[in-house]
Amino acid sequence: MVIIRRNEDGSIANPEVANTTQSHPALATKRGMSALSESGRAVPPLFNEIAMKVNNAKDKPRKLKVLRDNDSIALRQVLRGAFDTKIEWALPKGEVPYTVNDAPIGTDHTVLSQEAKRLYLFIKGGDNTIKQNKREVLFVQMLEALSAGEAEFLVAVINNKINNKYKGFTANLVKEAFNWDENFMKK
Repeated sequence: MVIIRRNEDGSIANPEVANTTQSHPALATKRGMSALSESGRAVPPLFNEIAMKVNNAKDKPRKLKVLRDNDSIALRQVLRGAFDTKIEWALPKGEVPYTVNDAPIGTDHTVLSQEAKRLYLFIKGGDNTIKQNKREVLFVQMLEALSAGEAEFLVAVINNKINNKYKGFTANLVKEAFNWDENFMKK
């Protein structure tokens, strides 16, 4: 067994040679540091975290990079539901009465990237066999199963208030990031 000792600056001290240090190759770059920071994560990036990264990005190229780096079918579905005016949600607008799931992230939650395939249930014309009361109960159950941040994000999507909550998160940004035309279809 090898014991690795670190110096105050984060470099690894070489125990065989006194007073010499070697920098670990993975810690030498920002890319290496970001890879290490995500290595122990049990869940993929949550959609509210992606939205916060877009919100915190300083300029448009960085915002585009965040969206492109986290591109997935589920993210595209949710963002299309947020910005496409042809999609009508079959849910009442405004605040949703649900109990926030306050369990630690990655323990007792579903994630929106997996639940996105069920969002058709909440769109007009998605499933006409469900009664409105059942649709609303299913939506509340979905929100209660998500983490608090993702539930807030989904409520903002349903209410078409994503740009109010996350600055700079606009339909034009999403269209440019995913190379969509005015109808939110691939060019």
